[in-house]
Amino acid sequence: MNIKFIIFIGAAVMIMLLALFVGPRTINPFGMTDTEREILFNIRLPRVVVAMLMGMALGASGAILQGVLRNPLADPYILGISSGASLAAAVGLLSGFYFFGSLSVPLTAFIGAVLVSLLVGAFGWKRGGLWPERLLLAGIGLNFLFSAVLMLLLSVSSDEGLRRAVLWMFGDLSMADWSLIPTASAFVVLGLGIAFARSKALNALILGDEFAHSLGFAVQRERLLMFSAMALMTSASVSLGGTIGFIGLLMPHIARFLLGADNRVLVPASAIAGGAFLCLADLIGRSIMPPMELPSGTVTAIIGAPYFLYLLRRKDVLSV
Repeated sequence: MNIKFIIFIGAAVMIMLLALFVGPRTINPFGMTDTEREILFNIRLPRVVVAMLMGMALGASGAILQGVLRNPLADPYILGISSGASLAAAVGLLSGFYFFGSLSVPLTAFIGAVLVSLLVGAFGWKRGGLWPERLLLAGIGLNFLFSAVLMLLLSVSSDEGLRRAVLWMFGDLSMADWSLIPTASAFVVLGLGIAFARSKALNALILGDEFAHSLGFAVQRERLLMFSAMALMTSASVSLGGTIGFIGLLMPHIARFLLGADNRVLVPASAIAGGAFLCLADLIGRSIMPPMELPSGTVTAIIGAPYFLYLLRRKDVLSV
């Protein structure tokens, strides 16, 4: 295995351990009290697991989309999936939909994300296949539409659901618990499995449809598989903790710069980088101004936006 990839994994593990034991209350792993054990296993551990799952899903989805669309600025949220999920979650929160208890909001968000994915796919479908240009344009249009409707709903609401909806929009991991993890992790693992299995096809798609076809790949089938994997992972991510920006955009570029453009390495590396970055962002968000917390999505934007501007100046980095 590439030594750089091993170092990459080691750095991610170190960040996860920091997120577990460091925070407003630092925990000594070799001498925990009962209270600290409760904090570690019932609050921090599920939160770190959720952050890893979300970050892995978004990082891998970004690598997939940048390859499928052959656009270095593509990320999962440009297709409107996050805004559709946020709209569905906000409708559930503002209408008082709690039929499934603590799973109500994640469930409505997941359903919204899946429906939007199907809608984007329907608009992007032409002559028996998905076309990158149509997918991108459909996603941008639906993103603006759902964001406008969401803002309208928030502007006319004044109840407690408004605050929770706003926190959801900015990526709030404070409500993470074990009940959310099993189902979401199944979708994330399925999406990652598809992406890893078809990474050679993704390498070929980046070089153009004709080249991929000459290598024996069924272009439209491969594109549909990769789009489905991205949709599954993004939907699961949003259902776990809301919308988190910049991970799907930036992590593939960082992984590509450090480890190369081969998607057999790039996709897993982007997933690992995404998980580690969201763990770090969540740690910063809950540690910088205790007892208040900054939503993880706010932290990723504060860190990610300047780095994105830096990337724009590196012509060798902004390529797929």
